[in-house]
Amino acid sequence: MSDEPASKLQVQIDDDISQGVYCNLVLLNHTENEFVLDFAFIQPSSGRAKVRTRVISSPRHTKRLLQALQKNVERYEERFGTIEAGTEDEPVLH
Repeated sequence: MSDEPASKLQVQIDDDISQGVYCNLVLLNHTENEFVLDFAFIQPSSGRAKVRTRVISSPRHTKRLLQALQKNVERYEERFGTIEAGTEDEPVLH
């Protein structure tokens, strides 16, 4: 996940996957060997969340993902303005 263009990498994506799924909650867990990210949708009125997809990743790849996300958030904020992360009153689940 570098800033260099991935000109040699060709990525294929199925039509159904390309549609994506909306998630507004991520549950994170880890062991010594892997990170597990459960992307879920929580319905505000019911308080119930349904996991839409699970991503299992190595610690090394997860750290590179974190760095790539940080760089992209910085670029986004430079272009569109600061993203408000919410208040301290809002729950943060790990």
